[in-house]
Amino acid sequence: MRFSRQFLNRLDQASTGADTVVVIDVLRSFTTTAVALGQGALAVYAVEDPASVKSVCAKLARAVSVGAVAGGTPVPGFDFGNSPSALTGVDLADRNVVISTVAGVRGLHVFASAKHLFAASLVCAKATADAIREAGGDEVCFVITGEWTDRDGDEDIACADYIEALLSGMPAAPETFAHRVRQSDFGARFAAGTWPNLPIADLDVAAQADLFGFAMPVKFEANQLVIRRPA
Repeated sequence: MRFSRQFLNRLDQASTGADTVVVIDVLRSFTTTAVALGQGALAVYAVEDPASVKSVCAKLARAVSVGAVAGGTPVPGFDFGNSPSALTGVDLADRNVVISTVAGVRGLHVFASAKHLFAASLVCAKATADAIREAGGDEVCFVITGEWTDRDGDEDIACADYIEALLSGMPAAPETFAHRVRQSDFGARFAAGTWPNLPIADLDVAAQADLFGFAMPVKFEANQLVIRRPA
């Protein structure tokens, strides 16, 4: 198995020949998505344009809207911001979630043509590695979405390093990668407690390696990118 990396916000990189693409957003899109599925959501619909979320919700049973704009500010009019801790106590059984974010969700749409596409974060890293192995891909490309001009993105790089180590049979102590999530540039903003839309409770969820035992494969359904918890 071969491995490669792409960085979503580097403009000279927008495609890959890999048969398996893992789009990583630890803080916070795909931690939020994992929590939603863990709370019983039927599916999470990844919608790139926030303006389209309302119309998508209208077509789904008991839909909940989730999302944030650049910097983590909740989208006005949505039911929830992009906050895993806010969803932790919410009963989402038999409900659909529609999420729109500027990093993770955008990454899924950029690489939507991949043969095997996964959304990933640290909370489901081992399950993601297991699913990739089961899918039998030859080359895995990890897409880092958290690197920006003012952020090192190491929370996502750490997740990629962990999954790659698991797939390669290398030593991989989960706490090492969880520590890197907390010490990343963006993780430090949550830890500081001074950013109103970046609560430390979100970091506490996102930095738990393998909190969930399921991967998050992404499929097209009726022209929508949809994430479901595998049966």
